[in-house]
Amino acid sequence: MSERSERIRDTATRIPLIISVDDHVVEPPHLWQRWLPAKHRERGPRVVRAGHEVRVVNGVRVDAISDSGPEVDWWVFGDVVKTLPLVSHFAGRRLDEMSMRPLTFDEMPAAFHDPAQRLRHMDLNHTERSLCFPNTMPRFCGQTFTECPDRELGLACVQAYNDWMVEEWCGDSGGRLIPLCIVPLWDPALAAAEVRRNAARGCRAVTFSEMPTHLGLPSIHTDHWHPFFEACDETGTVICMHIGSGSRMPTSSEDAPQGVRIALTNQYAMTSLTDWLLSGVLMRFPRLKIAYSESQIGWMPFMFERIDNVFQKSRSWAGLDPILTELPSTQIPGRVYGCFFQDDFGIAVRDAIGINQITFEVDYPHQDTSWPDTLAYLEKATTDLTDDELHRIVRGNAIDMLDLPAELGRGE
Repeated sequence: MSERSERIRDTATRIPLIISVDDHVVEPPHLWQRWLPAKHRERGPRVVRAGHEVRVVNGVRVDAISDSGPEVDWWVFGDVVKTLPLVSHFAGRRLDEMSMRPLTFDEMPAAFHDPAQRLRHMDLNHTERSLCFPNTMPRFCGQTFTECPDRELGLACVQAYNDWMVEEWCGDSGGRLIPLCIVPLWDPALAAAEVRRNAARGCRAVTFSEMPTHLGLPSIHTDHWHPFFEACDETGTVICMHIGSGSRMPTSSEDAPQGVRIALTNQYAMTSLTDWLLSGVLMRFPRLKIAYSESQIGWMPFMFERIDNVFQKSRSWAGLDPILTELPSTQIPGRVYGCFFQDDFGIAVRDAIGINQITFEVDYPHQDTSWPDTLAYLEKATTDLTDDELHRIVRGNAIDMLDLPAELGRGE
């Protein structure tokens, strides 16, 4: 056995099998054409291969279908056309290859969209289970279908995605692929019904926007979302909020380079957490859990402290909901979860976050993924952790958060 193989073996012995709470599935071309009711298929999302060119409209880069240029695959849904950019389909490539270049399905590993092949890639990376967010067509919380003017078609597309997610993507995985569903965000009563429909077949996680007002929807400070929150509370369905799920990324100015946006990706998660802890929602729905995906964790202790200080020093005039009678940070244990893929500082301040509130992700197949070298990162980053702390971060907290069986095949 080579020295590298021995080191990997020794590391794998120390580090428990990973449960990643934020990966992505690349929606396969057949998804809506197979899972939509027949009457909707002609207008449902489909993949076409056509030429690609970049146009600049009002100073903004726009991908456009053209009669010339290299052929790429496009998702087409009404007026919506989307490419498959390399940065979102990146696992297994070198960093110097990273770009926004659009791809065809032929250029990416089948594991991006085929569940059997995905399990093989997970095996290569010491990953036992994976919770997968949507990717290109629905966007991170199904915004595409919320923006669809035909509500009947939009709802059918949401339900088709969830049927595919539960029955095809996760169905034959033996519990290794964990279902994460989307909801019709435009109607909280319909969203509640979809939560209950999927919970009845074992789904315990749903996507939601970290910044619903950025989507033109009401804030969580209103009672608008109560039917949806009640359904999640009743069924034990975790509300998962991914960076970018408000369809914007924070920046300092319109002319700031892309690197500024990348560095600030956690900022809306900070804003969202402030909303949740000061809105009273977690007090009204005492079993509700929320999770912040791909937002890292090092910022969390500061926000906990800052929000508590606001409550202590300013609540007499800050307009807070009267239901808040204790420090907002008391809502966190067992209810609010952070997630990281690389955050050495966050690990260092784990006690201030709460060791039971930290989860881990591989972010496969996006540009930030540590695949296939996740073990190497964990070996370096977790040297100061006790065995119990390591177990909690790498898998135990995910099991608690999502109410998963501790071991596959053994039930609850």
